[in-house]
Amino acid sequence: MIDSLVIIPTYNEIENIESIIRVVFKLEKEFHVLIVDDNSPDGTAAKVKTLQKEFSGKLFIEVRKEKAGLGTAYIHGFRWAIEKKYDYIFEMDADFSHTPADLIRLYNACVQGADVAVGSRYVKGVNVVNWPLYRVLLSYGASFYVKFFTGMRVHDPTAGFMCYKRNVLEAIDLSAVHFVGYAFQIEMKFRAHLRKYKIVEVPIVFTDRVLGKSKMNSSIVREAIFGVLKMKWMSLFRKHNFKG
Repeated sequence: MIDSLVIIPTYNEIENIESIIRVVFKLEKEFHVLIVDDNSPDGTAAKVKTLQKEFSGKLFIEVRKEKAGLGTAYIHGFRWAIEKKYDYIFEMDADFSHTPADLIRLYNACVQGADVAVGSRYVKGVNVVNWPLYRVLLSYGASFYVKFFTGMRVHDPTAGFMCYKRNVLEAIDLSAVHFVGYAFQIEMKFRAHLRKYKIVEVPIVFTDRVLGKSKMNSSIVREAIFGVLKMKWMSLFRKHNFKG
């Protein structure tokens, strides 16, 4: 049985989706892929369903009614993966900002003892390609801010290239996760941190998307900034509402 599932959330990724799927399936380790599509109007889901004929039994798709946020897409995928009993559950973007070959390095980190493996842009300097300086400063500054307020020693807490062991996701109360944008990534790491799971950072090179449109906007940034303060407050004073 295949032990690893890669969850790729999509919204209008018709330009990237076939290529990313094919590259994952050509890796030397075998992965299954679950696409969680938010009813993309550009035909992303239809393209995936066509590819399922070629990749029967290892390419899956869940189509949601509307765009509802990155966090809820991943939680949908996590629940699906837990039900199907995958041991290693991955997060990855569709736009090649994450190098598919690094999935194997994240997998190996978990096999070798990590509970959570983070594809980190900042654990060894700053490894970001094609970002303007303001984006680098914003992201790097956010990482310092998160470390300061949460106490996590994770250099890239907003990273979205991840591997979780299934038992970590089973232990976290997914219904209690508050945030849906980039703060979701911080919150999931924080909840794992509070439960004393071993988080290991694997250095990667992050390359900004070439095709398609970025989903970053000001509301996502605001959620991340204020969400960190809210998470820390709730973890200290409202533990019954913030189950690690």
